[in-house]
Amino acid sequence: VLLGELVFVPFNRATLLGIDLPIALWVMGAIALLDLVAILLFYKELKLSTFDEGLAAALGFAPAVLHYGLMSLVSITAVGAFDAVGAVLVVALMVAPPATAYLLTSRLPHMLVLSVGIGLLSSVSGYCLAHSVNGSIAGSIATMTGVFFLLAFFFAPTRGLVAQHLRRRRVRQEFAVDMLLVHLHHHEASEEASEENAVPALQHHLRWEARFAEQVLRAAHEGGLVEPNGGSVLHLRPEGRERVERVLAR
Repeated sequence: VLLGELVFVPFNRATLLGIDLPIALWVMGAIALLDLVAILLFYKELKLSTFDEGLAAALGFAPAVLHYGLMSLVSITAVGAFDAVGAVLVVALMVAPPATAYLLTSRLPHMLVLSVGIGLLSSVSGYCLAHSVNGSIAGSIATMTGVFFLLAFFFAPTRGLVAQHLRRRRVRQEFAVDMLLVHLHHHEASEEASEENAVPALQHHLRWEARFAEQVLRAAHEGGLVEPNGGSVLHLRPEGRERVERVLAR
């Protein structure tokens, strides 16, 4: 079983070209260089064959060869890392940093750079954590990868849980404002306008909760879409009429 222990890596050393370094550093350095050269040389081909295998085949890129070449690099990297630092750290650093980067950006080049940066930051912060609590280095680094992933999962600008909640809330409110404007537009020329378009009656007619109705009315008023017309009856402003026309034209 290939199983390494990060703590003992500095004690297993080798001298090459007069430079004395841990064997794991020599091995992983060579593998990292191999991976970097392969990505730089075949970046476009790998991206195309990964995301559109049919187009890659049509352009003569041999997607099967590229796929198994990439899998071979992943396997070599995993085997070398297992021997150096162990299974826990290898799995954590192969999964968590890319997943975290995926939450932060949708562009592949940025994702690759962020993955490396998050992995480095997790390693440094994990080592500091292990040193401060006198705990396992591998376990602490794996923990920090999870911490950074959770931070991105909740607070990523676009794909984070908080951002998605705020976006859904904004869309719901915008839809409610549109419904309010359409309601006012349909009834403003009718005989029941003073009743249908009155603020106290809107909540009942549109079946909104009191708090939500207040938020929608405030948003419409602050947006310059509606204004009171001699009391509690609302009427559309020019900006509101333009928005209603766009809504009805959809």
